[in-house]
Amino acid sequence: MIVKYDTLFIERFKKLDVRIRKSLKEKIAIFQENPFDPQLNNHPLKDEYVGYRSIDVTADYRAIYEEMNELGEPVAYFVAIGTHPELYD
Repeated sequence: MIVKYDTLFIERFKKLDVRIRKSLKEKIAIFQENPFDPQLNNHPLKDEYVGYRSIDVTADYRAIYEEMNELGEPVAYFVAIGTHPELYD
């Protein structure tokens, strides 16, 4: 699956601790091979994030993305990253 990032996602990513950034890179590599690998805990979201999905980056951090289709190819467009309270509270 093709992975793309929103500019706000990239800005937030750059401010994260190096361990979180490393974990995200590892999880994205897994995601590209198998978006539903059990390590990712890939699941649909509800309420204000209906239509989006989330994957686990670490025990505390999540990455939110939207599935899109560009020229017939599936694209995961990552829009937010943060802790559960930062994203959902």
